[in-house]
Amino acid sequence: MNKIMLFAQLKEDMGKSSMEVVAAGKTVGELRAFLEKETSLGSLDGIMIAVNEEFAKDEWIIEEKDEIALIPPVSGG
Repeated sequence: MNKIMLFAQLKEDMGKSSMEVVAAGKTVGELRAFLEKETSLGSLDGIMIAVNEEFAKDEWIIEEKDEIALIPPVSGG
């Protein structure tokens, strides 16, 4: 199982700060597609995905026990 941490609007939308999924062996791109289809998160376009606190490209292969974070764009002013 892999823990996925949610931040900002994603956390509010899901009503929780994290969830667990089986992602080992998937690429970050495959995980993104899975989450868009199988959860109520909707489109993850523009959402950065970090694996073990390092921003990851879609080709990154997720391993067992990797910790994943979905980070929406930051706005401020």
